[in-house]
Amino acid sequence: MINKNYRSFICGIRGKSLSDKEKKFLIKYKPWGIILFSRNIDTISQTQKLTKSIKKLFKNYNYPILIDEEGGRVSRLKNFIDNSIFTAKFFGDMYKKNPKKFYLYFHIYIKQISYLLKTLGININTVPVLDIRRNNFHQIIGDRSYSTNKDIVRKIGNICVSIFHKNKIGTIIKHIPGHGLARVDSHKKLPVVDKNLSYLLKNDFSTFKKNKSLIGMTGHLLFKKIDKKNPSTHSLKIIDIVRKRIQFKNIIITDDLSMKALKNDLKSNVLNSFKAGCNIALHCNGNLKEMLIVAKNSPKIDKFILKKTSHLMNIIG
Repeated sequence: MINKNYRSFICGIRGKSLSDKEKKFLIKYKPWGIILFSRNIDTISQTQKLTKSIKKLFKNYNYPILIDEEGGRVSRLKNFIDNSIFTAKFFGDMYKKNPKKFYLYFHIYIKQISYLLKTLGININTVPVLDIRRNNFHQIIGDRSYSTNKDIVRKIGNICVSIFHKNKIGTIIKHIPGHGLARVDSHKKLPVVDKNLSYLLKNDFSTFKKNKSLIGMTGHLLFKKIDKKNPSTHSLKIIDIVRKRIQFKNIIITDDLSMKALKNDLKSNVLNSFKAGCNIALHCNGNLKEMLIVAKNSPKIDKFILKKTSHLMNIIG
């Protein structure tokens, strides 16, 4: 089981198997979880060997192993399945036209994805995207969003989490408190949003409210009318809104701290995330030098994370 000796970070790995250096790093620093990308995945049997080796290292069959399998553009399992038509927009449009057909298709789709993830040894999928799609803004979200309608986004998001949980896969809602108003790609530059708090609470922030996912991921955006200086991931004010106004009471992880939206050095980005109230730091690129910086500046997990992780284990176990 995850215990108090683990640290509050999630990291990627470089290749399709663990290197000796990575094994030593993981044993020494004990990240809360590991996230896999296309670079880590070749065949089903290779992926199974990889996830088994990770779990064996931690002596934990339920050790958190994450993946981004949204369907559409964001699919890490392209070697096994063609998920390209099953965008969030595909299901959102179907929900609008034919709710009965939507429920049938969506249940079957998530059941099949869950089965594949479990077969591969993966137990957390970083879905659903609860950002509102806006056609005249940057399309980094675009068809990854269920709808331009906030109520449809919220409704399908709740259904998505519920079905994945029933199929023993954990979920991560993203990008809290909302990425739909971004005019630039946060992988490359910091988006600045100029809407006021009352507008955001009624719209972009509302889709995350009362969602039952045990994990939420921040978006790196600057909401300048709430916090002029700090992007969401580093903003005490935003994280306070997430906790009190959006009422998300579970684990908050950062979006990838190596994204270019964050201007500071990596150490500062890690420390500022925890100061703002994020629970777990996420670092994805598998660069061992950077991973050491993240690990050394991430605290041991606290009672809150232990409690929520225990709830997660009840779902994925």
